[in-house]
Amino acid sequence: MGLQDELDERRVMIRTESYSMSLGELISMYQDRELDIHPEFQRFFRWTDFQKSRFIESMLLGIPIPPIFVQQREDGVWDVIDGLQRLSTAFEFAGILRDDEDNLKPRLALGRTTFLPSLEGKVWGKQDEEQPNSLDTAQRLYMKRCRFDVNIILRDSDDMASYEMFLRLNTGGSSLSDQEVRNAILVQKKPEMFRAMRELADFPDFVACTIQTERALLQQFDVELVLRFLVFRRAQEESLRGISDLGQYLTDRMLEMAGDESYDIDAEAEAFREVFSTLRGALDEDPFRKYDAGRKKFTGGFSVSAFEIVALGLGYHSPLCERDPADILAQIQAFWTDIPAAVRHGSGIAASTRIPTTIPAGRRIFGGSSSDG
Repeated sequence: MGLQDELDERRVMIRTESYSMSLGELISMYQDRELDIHPEFQRFFRWTDFQKSRFIESMLLGIPIPPIFVQQREDGVWDVIDGLQRLSTAFEFAGILRDDEDNLKPRLALGRTTFLPSLEGKVWGKQDEEQPNSLDTAQRLYMKRCRFDVNIILRDSDDMASYEMFLRLNTGGSSLSDQEVRNAILVQKKPEMFRAMRELADFPDFVACTIQTERALLQQFDVELVLRFLVFRRAQEESLRGISDLGQYLTDRMLEMAGDESYDIDAEAEAFREVFSTLRGALDEDPFRKYDAGRKKFTGGFSVSAFEIVALGLGYHSPLCERDPADILAQIQAFWTDIPAAVRHGSGIAASTRIPTTIPAGRRIFGGSSSDG
């Protein structure tokens, strides 16, 4: 197949239409539940108040707004796949943005901006005694008439092509982490799987065992660890040796699981909870920290290499059949004494090199054969 054949084939995979729409029209669609920004996405809505205020300032100044991309669902509703932060800011300022429990969020009060310092403290609402600092009628009408270019991916477009478009729109210059992008894709493809993963990330024993920084949590690294557990727990060792880019590998496997009707997320969740309850009972907050044999204590912070060995090693052999916590502690201490190079160098080794070593090692350490079961 030549280049032109490939172009002709791929171009028909995504069918789009474009409209120029006013903010007032988009507000009406959102209020009528015809435009879905997915409340779950608000976990990734990380603009600061300054960024929000600067965006409203840009709208008032008539600065062109980057296009919005939406995908048309079977029921005709538009799912926002790029433009969440812009629309959420406009809706929050207008006082119509709803949270994941369908409650109205407080109206946005603007901060001081570069070109319009008098915006500081301004709100959208009508000018009256309770809101003396609101925009006046002309200013609100100007805002409602601001136009957005909306690109619509039609419902007969190829699903995988649509997800690839989402990835390309939300990477390279975007502030979203890889896992935030995956979460947003999963919310659209299989929301019940996303909710299951989010619940596992909030499982108290997992939280205690994998103490994360605020930055890591903000970037959804806890959910990525859940995904790694689901992806690698029973992965064939041959496939581990074929990983070239871990991020793409996780995304591809996630989409495969989401599209597989036979995939039993409940059974995997049960194994997940068993593993982390067992680990917390054996080591409390220490299972993924380095063990210092000389000082006879665990030290340092969370090690992703240790996670791959310990959590996935135990997960491979789940159910654990009431394993003695003392035995697990001894096995973990022993592997730190005879430490694999992949763990010794930690983040200095690429995931594509590390994972084919750490995961099989964990399977051997915690019993059974290193061959696939």
